Formats: sequence, structure tokens, C-alpha cells
Amino acid sequence: MTPRADRSPEAWLRALTRFVRVIPHTRELGLEVLTADAEAVRMRLPWCDDLLGDASRGLVHGGVLTMLLDTACGSAVLRGLPAPEVCPTLDLRVDHFRPAVAGLALHAEARVVGVTASVVFTEGTLWQEEGKPVARGIGNFVRLGPRNTPPGFAEALFADEHDEESRDA
Repeated sequence: MTPRADRSPEAWLRALTRFVRVIPHTRELGLEVLTADAEAVRMRLPWCDDLLGDASRGLVHGGVLTMLLDTACGSAVLRGLPAPEVCPTLDLRVDHFRPAVAGLALHAEARVVGVTASVVFTEGTLWQEEGKPVARGIGNFVRLGPRNTPPGFAEALFADEHDEESRDA
């Protein structure tokens, strides 16, 4: 598979959009990948009533925040490695700063802060209003390596790129 340095941010945007559309709950909730450049991945979860955890007070369920941080950080892992490989979540710590409230989309930004032979270290932030973080996540992902990554994983992620190359040939 072609290393990440040979992929454009647009190709990564399409690949990570494909990734979040394969996960049933992120697809059903309409999670959008906004950017996927070398520095960070940004996502947006549009508001819907299914996000409520406390309907009487209009507060988003904490599990939604955890899911969004896990998905954003996991996407940053794919973007941050030399080639995509399966990296399950090893642990995820979520610090809640303020409640997320009904009616506003949730935004996420995640980045890789370190990579070793066995672990990828990430951090992510959630907000509804710019400059007012709702939560922060510190996620660690175990590297399974090429041997334990299913054959064709990276190719499936970038399938539309291969389709376009075939059409252009």
C-alpha cells in the first residue's frame, strides 16, 4: 500500500469518510469528516434528538461524547501511520469540561501525538461553540501491524482512488 506521504488530504478525506460510513452508528448519526490533513482530523456530528441522555435538561449523553472522541482519535491513527493498519482502542480517557447541550452540532478534532512500534498515542477535543471545549480525550491504540491487518484493508479504504485510476487508464 502506498505510504501516507503519497496521499493527498482529499484522498484521506474520502478514505476516512468511507471508514465512518462503514460503522453502523456513525453512519446512522450522520457523522461527517471535515478535514484529514497531516496535523489533525476534524469531524462534525450534526444535532439529532437521539443524542440526548437527559431529555428534561437537554443534555447530550456522555456515551455520545466518548464514541465521537474514540472515532476521531481512531481516524487520526489511520492518518498518522506510514500505511493504514488495524489499531484497536487500548484505552480512552475522557475529561468532561461542561455539558454538551441539545440543539447544537458537536465538533471533534484529533491528532496523533506519538507513535511507537506497539502503540499510537492520540489526543482529541470536542466542542459545540468555538473556544468552549466540551471534553478532551486521550486515546491509546495498540498497533497490530501488517501481519494482523486484513489483506486489502488499505485498498478498501482508498477504493475510489483505485477506481478513478482505472477509469483514467
